[in-house]
Amino acid sequence: MVKREGHHESLEQRVLRFIQEHRRVSSQQPLLVAVSGGPDSVCLLHILVNLQNELGIGLHVAHLNHQLRGAESKADAQYVSDLAHQLGIPATIEERDVKSHQARHRISLEEAAREVRYTFLAEIARSIGASQVVVGHTIDDHIETILMHLIRGTGTRGLRGLQPSTEWQLRQTGNSLNIIRPLLQINRQETTDYCHNHKISPRLDASNLSLSPLRNRMRHQLLPLLKSYNPRVAEALLRTAQIAGDDLAFLDEESTQLWDKIAQEQEDTIILDKERFLKLPSALKRHLLRVAIGKLLGNLKDIETRHIEGIIAALTKPAGRRISLPRGLIFAIEYNRYLLAPGSAVLSPLPILGGKFPLKLPGETSLPGWRIEATIINRKQMAEKNNDFAAYLDLDKTGNKLAVRSRQTGDWFKPLGLSQPKKLGEFMIDAKIPRAWRQRIPIVCSPSQILWVVGWRIDERVKVSEETKQILRLKFEHS
Repeated sequence: MVKREGHHESLEQRVLRFIQEHRRVSSQQPLLVAVSGGPDSVCLLHILVNLQNELGIGLHVAHLNHQLRGAESKADAQYVSDLAHQLGIPATIEERDVKSHQARHRISLEEAAREVRYTFLAEIARSIGASQVVVGHTIDDHIETILMHLIRGTGTRGLRGLQPSTEWQLRQTGNSLNIIRPLLQINRQETTDYCHNHKISPRLDASNLSLSPLRNRMRHQLLPLLKSYNPRVAEALLRTAQIAGDDLAFLDEESTQLWDKIAQEQEDTIILDKERFLKLPSALKRHLLRVAIGKLLGNLKDIETRHIEGIIAALTKPAGRRISLPRGLIFAIEYNRYLLAPGSAVLSPLPILGGKFPLKLPGETSLPGWRIEATIINRKQMAEKNNDFAAYLDLDKTGNKLAVRSRQTGDWFKPLGLSQPKKLGEFMIDAKIPRAWRQRIPIVCSPSQILWVVGWRIDERVKVSEETKQILRLKFEHS
């Protein structure tokens, strides 16, 4: 509990000022109020009812019976229903099986209850046309969250604790819910006093006295112990949260300025320039990784400090190293860049070649993921040099029985510019082709030899020379 001395404003005035300062509530939509029946949420509901006209808002109450406390849970639901009726506020009261959700997803009971509750709130918000839900988190919840994150080692971002508003990502749908916390500068004792002064009798949840949940153990055991070492430990934790927030704001600004210089976004893949990234201070590396992961996943749920530190520790490892992250994300190390993408995307941007395909000369050939155009031209028609996916070859040397396939064991060719043949595998290593890509690279070949490693090099023996009479132009395009 944190005492706030010397407040001359009423709780209503403080909540109104907090909402106005943070611009958290819109008068264009109804506001969903999550009410458990306890002092904090009941206090919040009463204050919002008193502020309805000033804020120009309509209210809707939501209460979920988690089916964890039997008759007490049902009594809580009835209490909230009666309270909403007395206040003239529409209400939605439902029940969900939290324990089944816990077993299905193999998570803690506390996490399961939170997921089920926010999924319920999101459904109700959608059904009434609301985009925001207000909850009764107080400054005491804020302090406990900071301490919980400190114990779990969640890093600087976790040390900020609770924020005035949060976008909660829903596991099942991927949609988000905007959660507002108007009581974040008010403590539990103040909400209890408010209820007493207004002759309101909220419900008391006996499970809050249980020492089973981590949050309860911190509330009843750890915080009192810490106060014996430092009576003002709560204020110390709040200062830490403020400093962490300021540091993150600075890192956010720096990351925004650096992003385009270091990162490229390609569909569901983010590519980081390896040389530039390695030169950054460690704090910026960590922050940019979190930014990149957040862009791909929509949020940082399930991403812990150990995941970020695992990436940091691997940054200088050899190319080919891959790190698995939650929700199917992969961090892959290549020769001159890092890839962050879903596992399937990290394998290769090239489609799978499922066999050997003859080329139509001249003409167009379609195969899985590729469209290949073959044209026979003369020297005057050569408008461009060889590039990654277009090449000019001496038709008399290639012959007209060409095919496309993936690499095979024992493949050799003579890369353009070299005097000696080379194993294809060694060429790919020297060319710094990522291991996961190598089997997907198209190989153009004749019955006797490799002619072109598409995207990298043609064979020296089929290059266009002064003696070339007919030129075969091959162009690969993604289909």
